[in-house]
Amino acid sequence: MKVFKFGGASLESVERIKQVAQIVQSFPDDKLLIVISAMGKTTNELEKVAQNYFMRKREIAAQLLYNVEQQHIQVAETILGTRQHPLFQQLQQFFTEAEWTLGEKPIRAYDYYYDQLVGMGELLSTAIVSAFFNSVGLSNTWVDVRDVFRTDDNFRDANIDWAFTQKQVTEKVAPLFDTTNIVIAQGFIGSTDQNESVTLGREGSDYSAAVFANMLNAESQTIWKDVEGLKNADPKLFPNTVNIPEISYGEVIEMAYYGAQVIHPKTIKPLQNKQIPLLVKCFLDKNLPGTVIKEQADSRQLPPIIVLKRNQVLLTLTSKDYAFITEDKISDIYETFHRLKVKINLMQNGAITFSCCIDHNAEKIELLIKTLHNDFKISYHEGLELLTVRYDQDGLLENLSNHHTILLEQRSQVTVQRLLKK
Repeated sequence: MKVFKFGGASLESVERIKQVAQIVQSFPDDKLLIVISAMGKTTNELEKVAQNYFMRKREIAAQLLYNVEQQHIQVAETILGTRQHPLFQQLQQFFTEAEWTLGEKPIRAYDYYYDQLVGMGELLSTAIVSAFFNSVGLSNTWVDVRDVFRTDDNFRDANIDWAFTQKQVTEKVAPLFDTTNIVIAQGFIGSTDQNESVTLGREGSDYSAAVFANMLNAESQTIWKDVEGLKNADPKLFPNTVNIPEISYGEVIEMAYYGAQVIHPKTIKPLQNKQIPLLVKCFLDKNLPGTVIKEQADSRQLPPIIVLKRNQVLLTLTSKDYAFITEDKISDIYETFHRLKVKINLMQNGAITFSCCIDHNAEKIELLIKTLHNDFKISYHEGLELLTVRYDQDGLLENLSNHHTILLEQRSQVTVQRLLKK
C-alpha cells in the first residue's frame, strides 16, 4: 500500500493529467490510495467566488463560478473526447450545490461559506481524473472524502475526529482494495457531523494524504511536485537553490512552521507516529531521486535553509496606563489572537509593548484593533517581509538583508528571523 498525493500544478493541463496517469501506470503491482488537489489555480478562483458572494456581489460571484465550470467542462471534454459520459452529470451536481449556496443570503461567518464553495475544487478534479483513468484502463474507485473524514466545525482549519475517521477508513476505504488497486480521494476537505463541508487549512491535501497513510498503515507517502525534490529555498524567489536528498521529520516541521510552502505543517505527525517515510518526487521526471523525509537525518549535511514570507504586518501594542506587559496581559492578548484565529509569525515584548508579525488580513486586523484598542495604543506597518535563515553560512543572511531596514530580529542557535522593510 502506497499513498500518492498530486497537487494542482500536476493537473493544470490535459498534458499533465496524462503524465499523472503515466506515473500511476508505472506502479502496476501496488495498491495506491491517490489524494488529489484542485486543478491549477482553481482554489484561488473559488476563493474569489466566496469573497464576492460574501460581499453581496452575487452577479460577479455567479460569473466567476461559471468560468470555473466552463474550464472544467472543457478539460473533461478534451481528455475524454466526448460529452456523452456520466462524468458531466457528476460535475453538474457539484456546480448545482454551489449555485444553491450563492442563492442564499450570507447569514453565517465568512469561513463557513468559504468551505462550502472552495472545497468544491477537489471534488471536480478527482472526478475528472477518476473518469480519465478508467478510460485508459486504470480501473479505480472514486471516494467522496466527506463521507470518510469527520471533523469539528472549525471552518477553514478543521480538526479531524481520529476515532470516527479511522472507523470510516477501516470500514469504507480499506475493503475497496479487495476489488481494485487504485482508490482516488480528495485532499483538503472533510465534513462535520451535520454534513457541512469543511477544509483542513490552505494546502491541506498533504495532510489528508498523511491521515490516509497513517490509517491504512501505508508503506510510504509520496508527494509529487513540479520540482526535483525538497529545495533549501523557494526557487521562484531565490536563484541557485539546491536539492535536499534527505531530511528529518523535525527539520521539515521547522521549515513549515516558519512558512515554507513545501509541506503542510500538520502532515508530519501522522507519518512520524507510524514511522512512514515521506517522499517528495518530481512528476516531470519520476526517475529523479527526490527527497526522503524520515525520523533520522544528519542536519550537519544540510545547506542553509531560507524561508521568505511576504505581505507581512508588524502590529505593536502599547499599554495605555504604562503598566508592564506581564503574564496576565500576554495571556489576554494571546486569547484574543486565538479567538480571532490570527497566527503570530514572530513576537517580542518589552516593558510596556508587545510587537508581533502576522500575515496581512485586513478584516482580521480590523477585528484585532477593535477588540484591543481599549487597553492598548496600536500601531502597525504593512508591506513587510519575514526572512528566516537556518544554518546561515558565508554571510548569506547579511546579503539577503541588504538594502532593507530590520524592524525586528530573533536569534537561536541555528535560526535567525528578521522582519524587513524595503
